[in-house]
Amino acid sequence: MLMACRPVDQEAAALLALAMWPGAARIQAALGRYASDPELQVWGWDVDGQTVCAAGMRVRGQSAEILHIGTRADSRHNGHARKLVLAVAERLNLTLLEAETDDDSVEFYRRAGFGIQGTAGRGETVRYHCTLTLST
Repeated sequence: MLMACRPVDQEAAALLALAMWPGAARIQAALGRYASDPELQVWGWDVDGQTVCAAGMRVRGQSAEILHIGTRADSRHNGHARKLVLAVAERLNLTLLEAETDDDSVEFYRRAGFGIQGTAGRGETVRYHCTLTLST
């Protein structure tokens, strides 16, 4: 079940932190931006009353950039994150979803139907630009 997380609750914050660069100060700063920036939204996917994944997005009009997405370890590979992303897109009537990711997560986006394009990495890290065009 889809739910908006405004303000960001502890469960959603913990899940988002899984997708953030390590370091308590950096994570707290990123979570703080979700509370203060009106373009940033956090959505969660609940199963049996428990949030199993959460996504943080920058929403502008009919497009959104997925900034962070995290799933509980015991709920991975069950399609929850894909369902979450697609349900948010439907709820907000989005026509475009985008994300930037790395080798660890690119297969998630590929399986969810995103087009994948390699981009210049940061240092030696390969990065990917992922896009999904949706019909209205």
